[in-house]
Amino acid sequence: MRGILVVTAVAFVQSVIAGTNPHKTPQFQALPSLREQAKIVDGWTDERKALIPGILRKYGVDAWLISQREYAEDTVYWALKEATMFSARRRTTQLFLANATAEGAHSYTWIENTDLVWKELKAILDAHQPAKVALNTASELAFAGGLHAGERDVIADALGPDWAGRFVLEPMVAVEVVATMVPGRLPWYRKMMETAWAIIEEGFSGAVIAPGETTAWDVEWWMRDKIQALNYTTWFQPSVYILGKTDLPAAAAATTARGARRAMDDPRAPDHRISYGDIIHTDFGVTAMGLNTDTQHLGYVLYPGQTAADVPRSVVEGLKKANRLQDIVVANMEVGRTGDEILKKSLDQAHSEGIEGKIYCHATGEWGHSAGTVIGMTNLQDGVPVIGELPLLKNTYYSIELYAEHFVPERNMTIKFPQEEDVFWNDETKTWEWVYGQQTELILVHTTEKNVLRAQGEL
Repeated sequence: MRGILVVTAVAFVQSVIAGTNPHKTPQFQALPSLREQAKIVDGWTDERKALIPGILRKYGVDAWLISQREYAEDTVYWALKEATMFSARRRTTQLFLANATAEGAHSYTWIENTDLVWKELKAILDAHQPAKVALNTASELAFAGGLHAGERDVIADALGPDWAGRFVLEPMVAVEVVATMVPGRLPWYRKMMETAWAIIEEGFSGAVIAPGETTAWDVEWWMRDKIQALNYTTWFQPSVYILGKTDLPAAAAATTARGARRAMDDPRAPDHRISYGDIIHTDFGVTAMGLNTDTQHLGYVLYPGQTAADVPRSVVEGLKKANRLQDIVVANMEVGRTGDEILKKSLDQAHSEGIEGKIYCHATGEWGHSAGTVIGMTNLQDGVPVIGELPLLKNTYYSIELYAEHFVPERNMTIKFPQEEDVFWNDETKTWEWVYGQQTELILVHTTEKNVLRAQGEL
């Protein structure tokens, strides 16, 4: 089967370089005013809160209690707060009911620093008599384990043993609440993803990179500055590295263009000067409006006078192999399957097609690494305890993150070709679809006369 894969990849080489799969030209998308952003985000939060009673009923829970002190917030707090709240105030307590009476509300919120919160909370519980009250006390799931131990003790003491006896742990309540992306988010998520693509493509261009002069860290910090200039932020330091050059043993990789030290920004990406013929990679994301993107793309630095036709065929094949592995994973992402089941099916299929690599996909959106099952981790390719055993939920976003290994004869080495692209669940077609697109063409860094002169020290 390995031979079949190579033939298929070779057949696609010309179509990828020539662009018969039309390449989009991403544009920077401006964010609305902060006031308008707050209005939009609060609307999404209201839609999410409206789903909570149904989620409680789905998991057989009658009530869900969340409580925290200022600066000691439950993880879920950040998914339910108003846009203009930057932390919990005093003690912030929320109660959600699965089946409110005709006279009662489905949710209650207190911001209080006296015992009044417990008196009113107990009165509501006494009136509704929920048999099971879920608390976020999971030991292995961050999104269902945010209740501080001290706060739990305070709640139990304040409500008394009868109510403390009804406390239960149902981690999927918090996980599904956070994981569910309401439909209104998608248009803005597409714009954010397009912006991320646009930043990467400008960063991987002759406008930023002068071969022989520009270093990987120079591009990283250019990306950070660009993010800020566009009024976005990010949830991790962008990384830029050179395939085949930074895949070195730690001792060798420690020597960088800025001295003998490991990279402070990202230990995976020691600093090197970018040269002609380099295959460059970035791991990059932007943050805005309570959403986070996550993307890994590849570029190739052309020599002066070269065109797309001069890109080594093996490099294009490496990207295509990573694309194929992404497609395999997406095809196996059946809602309800666990992450571990998807991982095994995907790896088995990849191996049958002669593809070697690693899969480490995760939910994204509200957080960069958000609530939901994971499909492998870099060090756990036989299954991920607890998190990998959760079922895949629909109506969420996922980063299809992985790498495929491919032998590059021009370097006489096997190189890891990473790719990462976000998908969303289309409830109409019952399929996962790319939020903005899938990188099927290398980003080509064209050398200009200015680049050449700068590299030669004549400018």
